[in-house]
Parts: sequence; C-alpha cells; structure tokens
Amino acid sequence: WPMHPAYGYRRVALHLKINKKRAQRVMHKYCIRPRLIRKRARYGRRLSASGIPNRLREMKPNCPNMAWAGDFTYLWYKGRYIYLATVLDVFTREIFGWQIGMHHTTRLVIDVLIEAKRKRSVVPTLFHSDQGSEYASSDCIEWLIAHSIQPSHSPKGKPWHNGRQESFFSSFKFEFGKTHHHPTIEKLIEAIGRHIHYYNTSRIHGALKMPPQKFFLKQEREEKAA
Repeated sequence: WPMHPAYGYRRVALHLKINKKRAQRVMHKYCIRPRLIRKRARYGRRLSASGIPNRLREMKPNCPNMAWAGDFTYLWYKGRYIYLATVLDVFTREIFGWQIGMHHTTRLVIDVLIEAKRKRSVVPTLFHSDQGSEYASSDCIEWLIAHSIQPSHSPKGKPWHNGRQESFFSSFKFEFGKTHHHPTIEKLIEAIGRHIHYYNTSRIHGALKMPPQKFFLKQEREEKAA
C-alpha cells in the first residue's frame, strides 16, 4: 500500500486481482484511504500567440506513436528551480522521453524530443504542447517540420487542453514527494528516473487499467497479430 499512495479501491482491486466491491469494503473497514491530490498552482510562463491550431482536438489517436505531447514542470530544489521536461504518447500515456534542465529553454524541449525520437525510432503525426515560448519558438517549430511532425498548440492560457501531460505532472509531484529528501542533484535526478520507470512499468493507470508500458506492448502484439 505505501508504494501506491494514490490508489483508490478500483486500482487496488486491479492490483490485487480481486472484485472492486470487496476492495472497497475492506478499505472502508480498515479506514484505508488514498492520499488526495491537491491541485497545485502553475507558476507563470510567458505565453505567445503562435497561430498554430489545436490539431489534437481533430484527431482521436487509436495507436501508439500517432500523437505525442510535451510539457515541462518546475521543481524547487535547494533554493532554486530545476525543470523536468517530458514527452508522452497520447494513446499509451507512456513517458518515454525526459530531461532535466537548470533553465527552461528551447534547447531543453528539443533535447527531449530528440531523446523521444531515438527511443521510439519513429516520429508521430503530430506533437502537441501549450504555447509556452519554448514550444512556440521558431527553432522548435522548425525542428518539428524538418522531421515531418505537425505542431499542435493548446489555446493560449488553457493548459487543460494538454490534459494528459498536466495529469502526469500532478500525480508525479504528489507521489514523488519532497525534492529536499535527496542530498544531491545527482541523487534527485536518479530518483526522478526511478519514479518515471515506476510510472511506466508498475503503476496501474486508471484509464488503461494497467501500466502504460504494458499497454504499449499489448498494442504492439495485437498489431503484429492482425
């Protein structure tokens, strides 16, 4: 139970392979409740009117690598912010690219895109993000177009249009805990990597009913068998 502090009775039932009503009854009997995720304020970022539409709204991804999404978040560590940038497969919810930066720059978001492309060995039809200046920069847009990827942007000031990334960062910060528990920046980065691996391979995703990587491999098997 302490390994999965956000699990409610539905995911406990999936994890233990028992009926969800039984899980609910036992949890109620012993006063076992999931820790609730509190909505956190996002620190201000300059948004630009990119003119790029939200192409993701017009698409319903039904297979891996059809659409990727990216974002970054702020982590406070020993008197300063560090930045975690990620790339997520919109269909499988797997985080398969991530980078830590001391500054939030266009270079950071391009580096994580390069990592994602290397790990998947393919490129998606589109890449979705908000209109943060890093993603709306000419360098980022040019990189996407050069790799035959259509850029897609959430409307200005509406981060919930990149909901899967927002949801990941919300659960990540909640479950990862306090950054100051890690004595050095190297130990912190190592712990972040371990937690992302846990999210991908062990943590049951509520919408998928299984961990994202297991869902991805299941889709691959079904595609080969078709």
